[in-house]
Amino acid sequence: MPELPEVETLKRELEKSLLGQKITKVQVLWPKTIKPLSPLTFQKRLVNQKISGLSRRAKMLILDLSNDEHLTFHLKMTGQLIFVPKKGDLISGGHPTNDVQTPGRHTRLIFHFSTGDILYFNDLRKFGWARLLNKDELTSSIEHYGPEPLEKDFTQNYLKNLFSKYPKRTVKQILLDQTLIAGIGNIYADEACFLAGILPNRETEKVTDLEIKKLRKQIIAVLKLSIKHKGTSSKNYRRSTGEKGNFVKYLKVYGRAKLSCKICGSPIKKIKHVGRGTHFCPRCQK
Repeated sequence: MPELPEVETLKRELEKSLLGQKITKVQVLWPKTIKPLSPLTFQKRLVNQKISGLSRRAKMLILDLSNDEHLTFHLKMTGQLIFVPKKGDLISGGHPTNDVQTPGRHTRLIFHFSTGDILYFNDLRKFGWARLLNKDELTSSIEHYGPEPLEKDFTQNYLKNLFSKYPKRTVKQILLDQTLIAGIGNIYADEACFLAGILPNRETEKVTDLEIKKLRKQIIAVLKLSIKHKGTSSKNYRRSTGEKGNFVKYLKVYGRAKLSCKICGSPIKKIKHVGRGTHFCPRCQK
């Protein structure tokens, strides 16, 4: 699933193509993608609206519209946004580009613009969604998210208080809980824990103040580095230019089960923890 750096990369690269575009037609090929609205309502509210801004909250992409409504997307596991200009190369982000078909059997939504450009929403497993929200509905939909790791609210004291509040949870449980910290997923939880020298399945009551300080620092560092290198290419992510994200070569533990640790040489171990494949070095992390 695309995490904070991947969605941020997608937002930045689609921004120049979508800003100012006027929607002239909307095709709903899989109505469940836009629930609870009906296809007719969804179409009527979108046609003739212009895209006035793009933003991101946690792993959600938000398109601001000229009527003060907001078109929001969550790619989930296999969602993909594909922008096809009337002239020039397509731009896609999400599922691997060798599966791109416009339209194809996995296309769920099609947005037509006055320029002749088209935006497709493809989703193989149908977990992704699009929601059309007014201002109050958008506020309600994002208010349950915790602070963004790259924003000023994500302080050392905030993280320390979380660990104190949930002493029997593990570090990774805290990092993956979007209501506590927004945007961190499996990849960056594993990487941050490695860089901080903390086992992801260690209970938070056993983490020292010094370790909390180091963990926060590494969460911020690994997310910034991934954004700089356009995200991580795992099974289902490509940056919006169709290229692989370059952060994969900087991964220390994620996806490296049984390979040698880049620090100590010990085999990287993989276990299932909080329902996710979890990678760590048994020697470097305690």
